[in-house]
Amino acid sequence: MDWFTAPGYWLSRLVFQRALAGVYLVAFLAAALQFRALLGERGMLPIPEFVARVPFRRAPSLFHLHYSDRFFAACAWAGCAVSAALLAGLDSLLPLWAAMVLWLVPWALYLSIVNVGQTWYAFGWESLLLEVGFLAALLGNDEVAPPVVVLFLLRWILFRVEFGAGLIKMRGDACWRRLTCLDYHHETQPMPGPLSWFFHHLPRPVHRVEVAANHLTQLVVPVMLFTPQPVATAAASLMILTQLWLVASGNFSWLNWITIVLALSALRLPAGHAAAPGAPLWYETVVLAVAALLLFLSHRPVLNMVSRRQVMNRSFDPLHLVNTYGAFGSVSRLRYEVVVEGTLDESPREDADWREYEFRGKPGDPRHWPRQFAPYHLRLDWLMWFAALSPAYAEPWFGGLLERLLENDRDTLRLLRRSPFPPDRPPRFVRARLFRYRYTDWRELRERGACWQRSYVREFMPPTRLSRAAQRP
Repeated sequence: MDWFTAPGYWLSRLVFQRALAGVYLVAFLAAALQFRALLGERGMLPIPEFVARVPFRRAPSLFHLHYSDRFFAACAWAGCAVSAALLAGLDSLLPLWAAMVLWLVPWALYLSIVNVGQTWYAFGWESLLLEVGFLAALLGNDEVAPPVVVLFLLRWILFRVEFGAGLIKMRGDACWRRLTCLDYHHETQPMPGPLSWFFHHLPRPVHRVEVAANHLTQLVVPVMLFTPQPVATAAASLMILTQLWLVASGNFSWLNWITIVLALSALRLPAGHAAAPGAPLWYETVVLAVAALLLFLSHRPVLNMVSRRQVMNRSFDPLHLVNTYGAFGSVSRLRYEVVVEGTLDESPREDADWREYEFRGKPGDPRHWPRQFAPYHLRLDWLMWFAALSPAYAEPWFGGLLERLLENDRDTLRLLRRSPFPPDRPPRFVRARLFRYRYTDWRELRERGACWQRSYVREFMPPTRLSRAAQRP
């Protein structure tokens, strides 16, 4: 079928696939380096306990068949290896069917991780990576030109990501309609970046322009993705510029980067390529059948988008083939942080020598300037932001975190920037306190050299010690 392929998108497909492989590599690397403390056999939310109570049909995963920390590590590092191979272009050296299978390997491995990841993996960009990764397997390699229907489905995902996010904002917090949300967002976002302080101190009229531009990019520009070229390329380019602005303003894991990757697939990049033979009949059949299934499944996110009770970041099937997206429907006005401290003293009095644990990404010491981590995802730091919003978010795992700090658990301490205690002397007590954080102004920054000012609010968790019965071998 002559209409089946789009030869003008050879280079677009190449750039898209290599960029997607890079995102996969970051995701698997984060899983490999963080899982033991979060999900391992001795983790805060152990996978063996999860698979014992949740059936395979609800959360398909290799770890229903077998789990050990070594097996998880093998899967995560295998995902890194396959992603690196795809990044290097191995799929272009294989037959078409083998390239498709190779692209399904990271999808299946990451699906296995996400489906047992519980609250640590309950983020929209996990499902987004899986939805995009599954479609990537249908794009083919150098044996065929990119299929038109797959390119359309990639734009359809990008449309739902942006348009859904725009709708959730307009229906959610009134500050989006008043163009005032960015008066607060840069200060209260989950994990500020090194430039967030400067973004926060931009003049308020600039913040109004930022919000208005956001509405334009999310509610108007996505429709232009389905117009003829070069309008579609211009729309995708504007989305890329907007996402790069967000990359500069904060740490949002790979949410912005996977959105950029999607937009790359809509660009028509000039490139010459030798004519390829027509697509095999089996390939056309598979692509069209899967595309029809995905379009059918899309009715649920469409109904969600048009609903007044729109939800965000929800998967509608256990394979994460079709999902709904959206972020920051409401914006916090105040920033709270949970500060965790420990002491070696025999009694947990207020005047004891309490020492603060430093996290890698979340604000702690007011003098520590935020660092850039995205697209790498610091899962514990993100969940600590949710814990500060409400203790209910932390209930399943926060007690486990404190228990492991009382043990000087090596894997848990590796998630932190610094522990105030030597490896052979764990604290006798730990506690958690809630603080109100705000950015300093220019004068305070010059005088104190601190980007944050904090004030004590209340106790979050009273001093706790490790009972003998709770001590683990």
